[in-house]
Amino acid sequence: MTTDPVTTRLLRQALPVVTTLASMLLVVTLAGALYFGRDILVPVALAILLSFVLVPAVRALRRVRVPRVAAVLLVVVLAFGLLGAIGSLIAREAAQLATDLPRYSLTLRDKITALRAATAERGSLSDTFSGFFDMAEEIGKELQPPAAKTESETNAPLGTAERPMQVEIHAPRTGLLTTLGSVAGGVLHPLATLGLILLFTIFILLQREDLRNRAIRLAGSSDLRRTTAAIDDATSRLSRFFVAQLILNVAFGLVIGVGLWFIGVPSPILFGVIAGISRFVPYVGAVLSAALPLAIAVAVDPGWSMAIQVAILFVVIEPIAGHVVEPLLYGHSTGISPIAVILAATIWTFLWGPIGLLLATPLTVCLVVLGRHVERLWFLDVILGDRPALGPQEIFYQRMLAGDPAEAVDQGRLFLKERALVTYYDEVVLPGLRMAQEDAARGMLDRERQGEVGAGFRTVVEALGLARKRGMPRRSRKPIGAEAEAAFAAVGPDRHTAGIVLGPDDLASAWRGEAPVLCVPSGGAFDEAATLMLAQTLSRHGLGARVAPGDALRNGLPEGERPAMICFSYLDPISLSQIRLTIRRARKAAPGVTILVGFWRERDPASLGRLRRAISADLLVTSLSDALDAALARARTGNAAPASSRLRQAAE
Repeated sequence: MTTDPVTTRLLRQALPVVTTLASMLLVVTLAGALYFGRDILVPVALAILLSFVLVPAVRALRRVRVPRVAAVLLVVVLAFGLLGAIGSLIAREAAQLATDLPRYSLTLRDKITALRAATAERGSLSDTFSGFFDMAEEIGKELQPPAAKTESETNAPLGTAERPMQVEIHAPRTGLLTTLGSVAGGVLHPLATLGLILLFTIFILLQREDLRNRAIRLAGSSDLRRTTAAIDDATSRLSRFFVAQLILNVAFGLVIGVGLWFIGVPSPILFGVIAGISRFVPYVGAVLSAALPLAIAVAVDPGWSMAIQVAILFVVIEPIAGHVVEPLLYGHSTGISPIAVILAATIWTFLWGPIGLLLATPLTVCLVVLGRHVERLWFLDVILGDRPALGPQEIFYQRMLAGDPAEAVDQGRLFLKERALVTYYDEVVLPGLRMAQEDAARGMLDRERQGEVGAGFRTVVEALGLARKRGMPRRSRKPIGAEAEAAFAAVGPDRHTAGIVLGPDDLASAWRGEAPVLCVPSGGAFDEAATLMLAQTLSRHGLGARVAPGDALRNGLPEGERPAMICFSYLDPISLSQIRLTIRRARKAAPGVTILVGFWRERDPASLGRLRRAISADLLVTSLSDALDAALARARTGNAAPASSRLRQAAE
């Protein structure tokens, strides 16, 4: 390690470039390994995914005391036997369809002729479809069997105009070994791949616990309980997901096959199997699987009713499967962002071809689960997952910096469908205000920028204050977006007091005025928004509150105004002497008034006790929920259960 300061500074400056180049080299190396090692890695990947599907069956047999080896072999043999039966069924149906295709070419050619005649009357439309018609006619000619030669053509002299001379070019005769080698190469490679998948699947199922222990060791064994729980949770989730996806896609293919059989499309079993397999391809799989049966329906039916019925079948079944059945089986999403699904499909298809396209979503789901449970791979969840990369507070503050309060208001209204306003203010907006204050204290926000960001905060608070009042919000079962779901998970449930609204008869006499609570901000750029949130929170729960200017108590209160409580709001770090001076002015202006100080930064209970004693305030709180609890306790009548008490749910 060099001690030269110049060299050290240059190395420090070059470190980001070196890190970037190393990361790029690592990505290129991994991509090359995946591409050139696909002959081995593809069977391994298929075996791993297949083991996730077969694990529940093996566990079921183990529960009835079947030995592990016997259970694994039985499940694997049945699974591969079923796959072989499906493969032979596909081959037989495809061969039958290929045999019948020439018969459909006449219908297709007649339909093309009719369409050409119909479009010829429309001028430019004929030019638009002429290329398509020519291509379809060529396909029809290729599908037709060769016409039998007439007697005149057979007996015509060689080279005459009636029978042109035919010239055929034949490849040189190859030896027996060359022929056997070419045939064996085309047969042995798929068999070898199938054999590798079979072997890997068996050994993965037999050595599942040992592989789990090795994964724990790689992930970090310093906390065995946490790591084991994380890996067990990840494997169980992946197993349930793959089994559910397999069941759904098999059911989709079965419904499509039965529907095509009722419609009368040839080879419905083949198209049903293709539809079930194609649905593993995200977004476009079901659409692609509809293309072939739709084309066959056009060729078979002289009219258009069969093609229309096929189109209706796919248009109806796919939305039901994707938007109704799929959320019931494994949630509203796979845990992958839509852009990550498309990107993964592109990358895996480039690396592994068509099999990579089918495996793109399952493999990406595995990577996202690893990113969520293995600390070293956290970046995979950030890049591929559908959860927001930033926390709710960070997203809120980022929108304020970007000058986009409208989007923050929309997300806040979504949050209010499930949680109370005071919870949103406490867990999202107040932390955002603290981030803004910290940036301002570090000099990251100049005066003008502070004013813009503070105006954005006030805009959001004022807009949410006009939202429909609700104490315990009704629960909505509709999906409301990943960002709102992440916010719910981060903030937790509402407090009990979030659903309480006091009526006039529930209040002590001093609290029955129009605005018994006076909220006073300090002079900070963001304190006004915090004070406005405090006033809104108290007003929504039956305690009238208004916001007064920061110097409202300097010259005393207006004649006849006597609040029951004065709340001071502090977001800025401020001296204790200034707080004590402000409290003395308040007590002088309104003797006997309850003084509440909201210090929206401090969280340590011990320091809060010392601070409360130092400033001589009646109440000291660090959250709006605490302020609401304290105010409700002070505002209620002294009786334990007054006859007129009406604790109502907050609603207009």
